[in-house]
Amino acid sequence: MSTSLKAFNSTKFQVSEFILMGFPGIHSWQHWLSLPLALLYLSALGANILILITIYQDPSLKQPMYLFLGILSVVDMGLATTIMPKILAIFWFDAKVISLPECFAQIYAIHCFVGMESGIFLCMAFDRYVEICYPLRYSSIITNSLIFKATLFMVLRNDLFVISVPVLAAQRNYCSRNEIDHCLCSNLGVTSLACDDRRPNSIDQLILAWLGMGSDLGLIILSYTLILRSTLSTCSSHFILILFFYTVVVVISITHFAETKTTLIPVLLNVMHNIVPPSLNPIVYVLRTRELRKSFQKVFCWGLQKK
Repeated sequence: MSTSLKAFNSTKFQVSEFILMGFPGIHSWQHWLSLPLALLYLSALGANILILITIYQDPSLKQPMYLFLGILSVVDMGLATTIMPKILAIFWFDAKVISLPECFAQIYAIHCFVGMESGIFLCMAFDRYVEICYPLRYSSIITNSLIFKATLFMVLRNDLFVISVPVLAAQRNYCSRNEIDHCLCSNLGVTSLACDDRRPNSIDQLILAWLGMGSDLGLIILSYTLILRSTLSTCSSHFILILFFYTVVVVISITHFAETKTTLIPVLLNVMHNIVPPSLNPIVYVLRTRELRKSFQKVFCWGLQKK
């Protein structure tokens, strides 16, 4: 008996799969949320695809601001697709089981896309800063080469920067409960099930948040502070989306550290943080950017007339 128990305890993963329970406290009727979430997901995909088509079709939109917007659209679709198919599968097909590798892969993908979105927000803020504060030097500073290098840097930075998150999560010992009171694999939500010390994961999460997204937010605030007087009217929508994006990250982090029991609010905020920006970004930028709005109308009105 003692020999078998010793062998059991020496196994790295006693748990071979996790069960995503969905939204805590509303399990009995959470399937009703599937329709609005599915519509939100489809609108995010559709709107971002339309923006990409518009930018591709209209030569006048081959400008840095719109290229960054196109990159943001790709990141938005990736972020939404990382979580929504699994969430809808839970609601529609009761597919709550997720293997450990799949769960850790989702943790990695979420952190990558969130970090990339933060980086693109920073690039867009820097683009606005240069155009408004140094208009005569704008074309020589913001070049296609700079856009490519900045995008590549953001991708590599986040791909490498957040790899410690799933690696540390995989090193924990999961030997008892495997039910996650969430509809996605969040880092701290998963590691809260570990039987051993999860403080390294919490510390790593905090350091990454401050070094990565914290530095991005600080530089974004600096950029907008420098151009606040002349650009508040044209950049207010962008700033509001950024404020929502980072505020939810801060709230989620605080609630994870403060709460010992998973509650509905942080879980719901976590899901909304990954699906609301991808849905609203296209609407805000199309409605508030005159050139993009005109090109959008020209491209798709022309397509309808041709049919």
